[in-house]
Formats: sequence, structure tokens, C-alpha cells
Amino acid sequence: MKAIKCAVTLCAAVLIAASLGGTAEAKSESPMSDSWITAKTKLALAADDRVKGRQVNVETKNGEVVLRGKVDDEMAKTAAEEVARNIENVKGVKNELQVVAPARREAVEESDEAVTDRVKNALDKDDALRKADIDVKVSAGVVTLTGEAPSLMAKSKASWLAWKLPGVKSVQNDLTVMEKAKNH
Repeated sequence: MKAIKCAVTLCAAVLIAASLGGTAEAKSESPMSDSWITAKTKLALAADDRVKGRQVNVETKNGEVVLRGKVDDEMAKTAAEEVARNIENVKGVKNELQVVAPARREAVEESDEAVTDRVKNALDKDDALRKADIDVKVSAGVVTLTGEAPSLMAKSKASWLAWKLPGVKSVQNDLTVMEKAKNH
């Protein structure tokens, strides 16, 4: 536990020092990079007493922050979203946090790993999806599919294959469809 707190403190010190050294750039009109927004969000979550920052995974793409993971209660879920929305240059927040009581967390996490493996295996067995660039994430039984599918039919099939597997509560299909150049 001390090692985690030391690592968080060290990370915070490095980020603060970096932000002080680059204040002229930060105040310019150019938007912050996604990695910078992610770092600031993680730091703010670690500093907020309402949220256990290590329970929240943060990803940023084009200024849009996605929060994933398992938190203890609804208050922590709401607080995490509030913290993320208050970070400078955040365009939007997608809160995919799952509320899982600490007593149930171990069983849920074990189950999530098993569900992830089942979904990946099902996608690998399908000819249309085997070579597709699909990333699978599972949180409290909610499967999130991201990446690219070769067609709209393949995108739909990926959802169906995942949805029908044991342990899947719902599927969030964020796949994009690859555009194929037509040779005429």
C-alpha cells in the first residue's frame, strides 16, 4: 500500500513539475494532447477523496474522456465523472464505470477475465472477424468492442457473438466499419 502511495506521489510530483515548466505552452491557444488530459484526469482522481483513483481507468481520444473500471458506490461514479468534466480542454466524458460492492469485486473481476477470453475466442473462430482489429474490454459483465470491423454485417455479428456468451450482461459496440475502395 505504501508503495502505491509513493508511486502516486512521485507521479504527481513529476506531472506538477512538468506543468510548471511548460506553463507558457499550456496557456497557448493550442489544445492539450490526449495524453496530457489523461494524466491530469488521473491525477485529479487520485487527489479526490470521493474516488479511489486506482479503481478508474482513463482513456482520452480527441478530447473525449472515457472512464472505465469498478467503483464502490454510485457517489464515487458520479464524482469521477464530475472530476473528469472539470479538467481543462475536456470536450466530453463517457462514464462506463460499474458500481460493484467491494465484497463482490473479486468474483466479478475473475468473471470479467473469463468473459473476455470467451469473447476473444468466439471472435477468433469466426472467419469474417478473425482478421478484424477488434479490442475487447469487459467490466462487470459489460462487453465493450472497439476497433474496426470489415463490414456492417461483421460489426453486427461481433455484437451477437459476444451477447450470446455466458456472463455477458450487455454489449457496447463502438466498432467502426472500414471503408473499402471500390474499383470501377
